[in-house]
Amino acid sequence: MRHGTENTPRTAAVAAVAAGDDRGQWLTLPGCKRVLVVVHTEVYGRRLGDLLPLLTADLRLQVYFTIAPHAFNAGAARAVPGPLPDGSVLPWEQALRMRFDLVLAAGSQGVHGLRGPLLRLPHGAGHMKLSRLADGRDPGAARTVGGLGRRYLVRDGRVVPRALALAHHDDLARLRRICPEALPVAEVVGDATYDRIVTSLPLRPRYRAALGVRRGQKLVVVSSTWGTGSAFNRLDALLPRLLTELPAAEYRIAVLVHPNVWSWHGIWQVRSWLATAERRGIAVVPPDTDWRSLIIAADWVLGDHGSVTLYSTLTQAAVLLARFPADDVDPASPGAELAVLAPALTPSDALPEQLAYARAARPATGYDRIARRISSEPGRAGRNTRRLMYRLLGLGEPAREPSLPVVPLPAALWDTGRNQVPA
Repeated sequence: MRHGTENTPRTAAVAAVAAGDDRGQWLTLPGCKRVLVVVHTEVYGRRLGDLLPLLTADLRLQVYFTIAPHAFNAGAARAVPGPLPDGSVLPWEQALRMRFDLVLAAGSQGVHGLRGPLLRLPHGAGHMKLSRLADGRDPGAARTVGGLGRRYLVRDGRVVPRALALAHHDDLARLRRICPEALPVAEVVGDATYDRIVTSLPLRPRYRAALGVRRGQKLVVVSSTWGTGSAFNRLDALLPRLLTELPAAEYRIAVLVHPNVWSWHGIWQVRSWLATAERRGIAVVPPDTDWRSLIIAADWVLGDHGSVTLYSTLTQAAVLLARFPADDVDPASPGAELAVLAPALTPSDALPEQLAYARAARPATGYDRIARRISSEPGRAGRNTRRLMYRLLGLGEPAREPSLPVVPLPAALWDTGRNQVPA
């Protein structure tokens, strides 16, 4: 398991900072405030990446990155901006010895050892999942809501984050119930992923064309989170059905696998498991692809209890549940509500009929109500989060409106030969 970048070359600037010398004769901009972005996993890193545009073009800031210890950090480097290895990442051990003016993290492991005001952010939608049954950090403890329980927020009787960013006001009520001592540092800012998806919805035709979905074709996205309760454990039965029952000329099928699966089992192994389906025309989406373009482009999302399924309620896609382990989901979460409203795939009925049913039933499913439970600050995550970050930094905000970019165009999953991306 790789915790840092000890075996990669470092830029002179990073080497100097790691040695404690970042104010000497070599600097062009001395005296910058130090911001550390802590990347535990690829998923966590990409969530933090949504916020980086809020810190760009400010000559008062120097942003550093580090890869923190985590069971799934094998793919974390893919979430660090820029080509790697280029020496731009502080080794974890060096980051622990330095002092920062702001630390951004979406995970909890090891962050208590960092020096500087910590801003903790959510790493998924809706705080759906319950903590694991076996957790080495707190053995024997009762299960709690992932990311909000004491095991994630308190260390040696002290609340670790200086600020805890939440997406929805409902999260405050849950926090009051399971970790009330963290309430004073909690602040509802909204959800940057929510905002980027909504802003990008008008680009749906461009995403479909870029992926290689031809006019008149339908796109089915099969999404799986990680773990034993995920849809991945049913793919051996589901993918052959999709290939057999859905005409290839009419349907495009893509499989979106959680980066933690790729990280733990390895890229070769996951592709090996899915090789037969891929040879027969199902696209296996690479782990570094921005999944948001897929669900915006989709006509159906066949998912589970992962965040991708919940975010799909913001799009035009009809959601069907291929798997939903209710015992692993907080019953008060929007994901649990979605499981009651969304149709569930059945093994006995024909897939085209189930897809048609889900499409016809979509207007009555209450997706809008579920979507409102993801963020109580729609369109304002950039504004609210930047305000919070600069408050922690002790700086005035830049005199420009904060903005989050639209989701980028994806690389083609299918070669149509003549399919062009509209201007």
